[in-house]
Amino acid sequence: MHRHHRTEIMLAAGLSAVAGFVDAVGFIHLGGYFVSFMSGNSTRAGALLADGSWLGVMLAMGLVAAFLAGVICGSLLRGAVPTHKRIVILLSIAVVLAAAAVMFDAGFWVALVPPMMAFAMGAENVVFERDGEVSIGLTYMTGTLVKMGQRIASALAGGERLAWLRYFLLWFALTCGSVLGGLAYHALNLDALWLAAAGILTAAVISRRVPVLG
Repeated sequence: MHRHHRTEIMLAAGLSAVAGFVDAVGFIHLGGYFVSFMSGNSTRAGALLADGSWLGVMLAMGLVAAFLAGVICGSLLRGAVPTHKRIVILLSIAVVLAAAAVMFDAGFWVALVPPMMAFAMGAENVVFERDGEVSIGLTYMTGTLVKMGQRIASALAGGERLAWLRYFLLWFALTCGSVLGGLAYHALNLDALWLAAAGILTAAVISRRVPVLG
């Protein structure tokens, strides 16, 4: 992440906040399942399998499959468009989230809304990509916290003093986003997805002014 421009880091923090927002909405709505944190769903699926709760296993693994499909489709879309790849992906994510909100409001195939949320969060992770690899993970923070800890250790040993702040910013943004998502869900139910779609759309507009350095 140290190879990214400061403005890219700020954009990434905003997108992580949206990811935390959407994950909190999904977590509360589904009673403890995630739409962006697939390690949690995988662990829960294993525990539920041991308990013989097949319905819970199918729900957890269905969300994992939807997230993976989002990554795949996002990567294919990124490879298919010649220019403005980041903007196109963000606009596509906003459309998926808005469509999920429309389906909820219309009472039409509402059961598909959580998988659509997971799909959107999977696609979000290909926004920052270099050399075919994700360069900034936006919806999961375990690796980010590990890197932050390593940079803190390096600073204590006499290395760069503030390198850890970039990783802290991503974690903090996602955490704050999850708080807002929880509050929004209690106020709006799944209509909170309109706010998430607006956040992604805003990021798409802002990203036009953010340099792509790799």
